[in-house]
Amino acid sequence: MHTPKRTFSLSAAKCLTVCVCVCVCVCVCVCQDHSVCARTFCGAGRECVSTGRGEPVCRCLQQCDGAERWVCGSNGKSYRNHCELHRDACMSQNKIHVEHRGRCLVVCFLADRDWLRERVIQWIQTEVDPDRRSLNASSVSDLLLDYFQTFDDGDSQLDSKELLNFLKHNEAPLNLTTFDPLLRSLCVDALIELSDENADWKLSLTEFINCLTPEYRPAERKCALEDGVFEDGAETRMECNRCVCACGNWVCTALTCNGESAAGRAEEEEEEEMTEEEWSRRVAELSTQRLRL
Repeated sequence: MHTPKRTFSLSAAKCLTVCVCVCVCVCVCVCQDHSVCARTFCGAGRECVSTGRGEPVCRCLQQCDGAERWVCGSNGKSYRNHCELHRDACMSQNKIHVEHRGRCLVVCFLADRDWLRERVIQWIQTEVDPDRRSLNASSVSDLLLDYFQTFDDGDSQLDSKELLNFLKHNEAPLNLTTFDPLLRSLCVDALIELSDENADWKLSLTEFINCLTPEYRPAERKCALEDGVFEDGAETRMECNRCVCACGNWVCTALTCNGESAAGRAEEEEEEEMTEEEWSRRVAELSTQRLRL
């Protein structure tokens, strides 16, 4: 009658023994890893781990926390926080530093707009005459008329959405598949502004043909600010926001400036200005100081 109870007690004792062993082993591993890395400092975006032989080694962070303090990297990419930027620099083995806090500005510069325009013009010419031996203006105009009528919604004008659909429909032959979608949309607006003579943000057939005619050369627009005139790509600062001149327009970040403390701004700017090389030097200094303790 008592045999089942003895079996149950023995099983419980075995289970307890196994659990204790597992817990002890985990604790030992953690302590060993901590002691191995105690005197090792890794750069930004990296962490110290113990190798199988008990030696410290720095590796790229597996993940960063989810804190949202967006920064713009020198590679033009936006990062959720500084940790993500330095982790990406480590993973890609590229030098990336913080350009400014907040997301990166995505703008269509004159070079972007002109590249897109030239790409479409060349493709249209190839469609009319693959060998480009007997290319004539009337044939090009006829093809542009066909595309205009295809993507026009019936009001005899192409707005930015319709012009964008024209590009999307032909993105493979235009080789636009790797062109950033947001940048493409911005450059479509710039193309419309290029030949939009009545400033209604739509292109008539004549304006559409002018836009995609190589001989059409409108005056280049520049950005004005107070008494100055600025070239495309010029940058300026308005309070805590950064602005850049793109296709004749100032494009600015939209950061909230009110309520920021000078100390807070100084702290962030100091952190942003630290490059990967500076981080490495700082880590070396810390390692030297730690070894002396």
